[in-house]
Order: sequence, then C-alpha cells, then structure tokens
Amino acid sequence: MRLLLFDIDGTLLDCGRQVRPLFAAALEEVFGTSGRLDGYDFAGKPDPRIVLDVMTAEGFTAERVMAELPRVRDSYVRRLAAGLDRERMRLLPAVSEILERLHGRVAIGLVTGNWEAGARLKLGQFDLNRYFPVGAFGEDGVDRSDFPPRALERAALHYGEAFRAEETMIIGDSLLDVACARAHGVRALAVATGRTSATALAEAGADWVVTDLFAAASCHAVFA
Repeated sequence: MRLLLFDIDGTLLDCGRQVRPLFAAALEEVFGTSGRLDGYDFAGKPDPRIVLDVMTAEGFTAERVMAELPRVRDSYVRRLAAGLDRERMRLLPAVSEILERLHGRVAIGLVTGNWEAGARLKLGQFDLNRYFPVGAFGEDGVDRSDFPPRALERAALHYGEAFRAEETMIIGDSLLDVACARAHGVRALAVATGRTSATALAEAGADWVVTDLFAAASCHAVFA
C-alpha cells in the first residue's frame, strides 16, 4: 500500500486572511504583543516555529517562548473555534474528488504545521477529517523536517503495515513541504495553489509540480 501525506493550508484549502488576526490575538494574550506577525511569511511554517521566530525577534528568550507554547496554542485554538468563518474559506480545486477517489485504495494522512486541534477545525469546515485518520502536526516539533518520521510511525500503527520512503509521497504547496520530503527520501508532489510559484517549487527539487490537484489527477505516476 502507498502512503500519501497531505499539507492543509494552500494545498487542500485556503482560509484567506482571517487566521492571522486570530493568531496575533493569541500572541498578545500570552506575551502582550504580536510582534511583527503582519510581515511574517507563514508558508510551510509550523505553528510553533511562527511563535518562536516572532517572539524571539521581540526579545523573548527561546526558553520562555517554548514554555509558553501550550498557552498560545490553547488561546489560538479557542479563537479559531469561535471565529473561523466558513464563508471566507475556499476548498481548492479537485480536493473532494481526489480524496474520495483515494479513500480505501491507499493510506492517507497529514503532514501539517498546524496544531492538531486547529487542523481538525479547518478540515471540519468541509467534512474532510474522515479522510485523515493520522498525521504529524505542530505538536511534533518546531521544524517541519521533524514531521515525516512521526507521520510514518502513526500510519504504520493505524494501517497495520510499515511504509518505506519510496512508497510515500508528501503533497504540499510550499518550499518547506518539498524540503521535508527530500530530507527523508520521500517523493514530493508540489501544487502551485499557495503563495509559491511552480518555478520555485521545481527548483526546490519537487518530483512533480502541478498547477492544482485537478491537474495532478491526470498524472498516472502520482495517483494511479
């Protein structure tokens, strides 16, 4: 069996700009400031990395920031649950069709920088959680390259078999999605539905680059 590990934001769905203010409010609650979050590039960054980068830039020690991560997570998830607006979100092209086609034929999971509760809230807006029984999430580390081994371990437990790197594919829209796949010898399918160009994704070493998942559906090597 093959294992396909999907990113969420920019790959499966787009929340628009509504998440950033919620994240900023969580930082302000815990640290008294959101720092320079407005200018920070979220693409592919795990939630803990965002907090660490933004708050250490404000002079907080890394030790203090790491100790406060659970409070930031809880504040952010609470705000996300109360404030996430389905009408301002967008399911990206062919996502439902692709997931339904793959369901039951291959093993499916997540590799996302979202804290798990936040990931589930976003996916739940489109009833997508049922496709993703396992995954790696923001709780698994600060660097995205830490995530694939955790996802493979959980997939092995859930599906009852181990998955080799050559049987696994990471599907995402950012340079960090490609980098974390390459770091573990996993193939990378890059979709140019986020904020990173197809050219940049190809130059980063993605095995395949497509405009969106609708285009990927016709690629026999990817979803056969």
